[in-house]
Amino acid sequence: MATALVSVQIIPKASSTKEVIGLVDEAIKIIDSSGVNYEVHPLETTMEGELEHLLAVIAEMNKKMIELGSPNVISQVKILYQPEGITMGRLTEKYR
Repeated sequence: MATALVSVQIIPKASSTKEVIGLVDEAIKIIDSSGVNYEVHPLETTMEGELEHLLAVIAEMNKKMIELGSPNVISQVKILYQPEGITMGRLTEKYR
């Protein structure tokens, strides 16, 4: 069972909104290829897994933004670490 939920909003510097959207799409591809459970929301993406792995995914996302031409990137991160286990569903079940 996952021990952490991590929400990330990645904000790459780019010359246009269209370019930013393309970069964010690339960041989401990294999350998808990582194998973690995740949900994309309008302002952030939430991932579920082991804390160290999720932080490594965020590091990879930041590096990819630079590789793709962004001169810098801001990542806003929220972490819920619960060693006995946690899932997105457990936190949101009463709303579904």
